[in-house]
Amino acid sequence: MTPLPRTLSHAAARRGPARRLRLALALLLVAVTTAPPATSDAQRSRTRTARRAAARPPRPPGPTTPRSREALAADLATMIGQSTRSGTWGVMVLSLTRGDTLYALNAGEPMQPASTMKLMTSALALRRLGPDHRFRTTVYRTGPLLADGTVQGDLVLRGAGDPAFSGRYLSGGPEAPVDLLAHVVAGAGVRHVTGSIVGDPTAFETRLVPAGWKETYLHLAYAAPVSALSINENVAWITVAPQGAGAAARVTFEPATTGVPIVNRVRTRAGRGSSIVVINRPEGGFEVRGWIGTRAAPRRVQMVIPDPAPSVTGAFREALRRAGVTVDGGVRLGPTPDGAEPVGALPSPPLSHLLAAMNRESINHYAELIFRNAARGPSGTEVGSAEHGDAVLRAFLTREVGVTSNAVVATDGSGLSVLDRVTPRAMAKLLAYAHEAPWSDAFHASLPVAGESELLRLRMRASPAQGNLHAKTGTTDEVIALAGYTTAENGEILAFAFLYNGTDRWRARDAIDRMGETLSGFARD
Repeated sequence: MTPLPRTLSHAAARRGPARRLRLALALLLVAVTTAPPATSDAQRSRTRTARRAAARPPRPPGPTTPRSREALAADLATMIGQSTRSGTWGVMVLSLTRGDTLYALNAGEPMQPASTMKLMTSALALRRLGPDHRFRTTVYRTGPLLADGTVQGDLVLRGAGDPAFSGRYLSGGPEAPVDLLAHVVAGAGVRHVTGSIVGDPTAFETRLVPAGWKETYLHLAYAAPVSALSINENVAWITVAPQGAGAAARVTFEPATTGVPIVNRVRTRAGRGSSIVVINRPEGGFEVRGWIGTRAAPRRVQMVIPDPAPSVTGAFREALRRAGVTVDGGVRLGPTPDGAEPVGALPSPPLSHLLAAMNRESINHYAELIFRNAARGPSGTEVGSAEHGDAVLRAFLTREVGVTSNAVVATDGSGLSVLDRVTPRAMAKLLAYAHEAPWSDAFHASLPVAGESELLRLRMRASPAQGNLHAKTGTTDEVIALAGYTTAENGEILAFAFLYNGTDRWRARDAIDRMGETLSGFARD
């Protein structure tokens, strides 16, 4: 409380108790009413919120319905200008119906494309392989097949980078593809193999991780290693189940394989809980540590397979055992010898189906396998590497699409690499080319639809874009992108590429959606 003035205190002392009390109360009231008001937590929070709002740029304008090319360009420029606080935009909008450019911003600037790079991979694969192309994982024998079903030699499992070599398209779970292939081999009369099971991943380069993939990605399922011998997008499951108290827990690997060593250091103890840690061993395989209670449910842990080819080869050997085929030897890797005879093969669904899954769900692993297969060409005789894929893609873009050779850098096929670069102009011109290509229907059908399907199902709803705009999304830590097609209100087919590189990604995405809705509501005479 504010101290009483000295003169007033002395005067109050000479008066009676009641008067002194009334005076003290009056002075207290003055002190309280003249003191600075206290600031509550709610007031401070409102002040902070107001300051942040003042520092923030205004929300991007809502979608518009421009009625001229000039009005459209002005509206798009306003949406971009009022959206993000930092970063770089690159935009290109073409009318495929009239053949003119409706808007361009930094159209020749090389930018990170994120998953819109999958459009480049799709077009290259469709151009070189065709929408009906199938990838075949083939089994060969290196020796004769005797009348009693004995192969005198090895069986070779030759990988072709089939994205569908998984349980996604087959019933039976993660082991379905190797089980089906093993039954094909048994159906061909094979009962016994005197040699080994050899895995051949030589269709692709030996590098398993593309250049430019961040270290932090590599333990995650969307950035699994790349190999011509791959299974289940190179993701596996380790299951830990309790045994009797004091005993080692039961640890299993799915798909079951002899090609991945598992060190089990999990003990069972009384109780319901568990504490499980899975470690990648430097020498290969996994070490599972911890404990699990006798009354605990089994624990299932998803893991990325760091070296896929041995795992797939071992899984095929186990599948042969389940199919009743005995194998004397173990598993190893090596090329298919000249003169080896095919025993059977497992084909993939058509390429058009695989591209639909890849683009709608943005599956990086599919993109990497398809990109390398596109590099190999229809005969499968060229180099299955990302470097060769980049060279083939540039040649295709330069000779057929009309894109300058330095407009695209593809160090992978998925767009996950931070080294990838694409100009908005190159992306838009690719879309224009794909729209007129013989495989246009497969290309269009592979893209998610605004407000309705996959990665666009929650975006641009209740707008002219819903059920109309179809495009490939792109999202990383520093990229938000969208590239594809929409039909304007007056029936014009538009191709667009919206690329944003920066950290203000969610405001950029909001602006992209407003621009997509605006393109869909555009009309001109």
